Amino acid sequence: MNLSLSLFPLGWQHYLLGGLLIGAGAALLFVLTGRIGGMSTVFSSSWSYLVQRPFFQQKRFVESRGWRLVYALGLILGALVWWLGIAGGAPQATTVPVWQLLVGGFLVGYGARLGNGCTSGHGICGLGSLQWPSLLAVLTFMATAFLTANLMMRVLP
Repeated sequence: MNLSLSLFPLGWQHYLLGGLLIGAGAALLFVLTGRIGGMSTVFSSSWSYLVQRPFFQQKRFVESRGWRLVYALGLILGALVWWLGIAGGAPQATTVPVWQLLVGGFLVGYGARLGNGCTSGHGICGLGSLQWPSLLAVLTFMATAFLTANLMMRVLP
């Protein structure tokens, strides 16, 4: 019981509900449309509106950017519903310094490009469709995350 409280001081039920909703959304997207909703491709296809470099103008990004932009908007609206409904519209804050957020965001974005997808694409959609490369990617993501978190706990106060 103490381990559960130390790992999940605010309870575990909302994590379970969130995971079930994310999984159901990804499954519904695939079952109803045959589309895979990984966020790194949503990011790249959205940039294809603004950046004319060949990478962002690939056919797979340009032809899918309309529905992917709507998909991203749905995620933003979902966060807004959570913020207004569950958090009561209270300001949310973090104690993580801005520079760490920026460096972390850059590294995650670079890793997503390097890994041919992000944790949502590989972890939710790839594992859900039993893709072997996605299992390897998720194991790599998680091992790197555990290692980084433990190193940062020792390096930064």
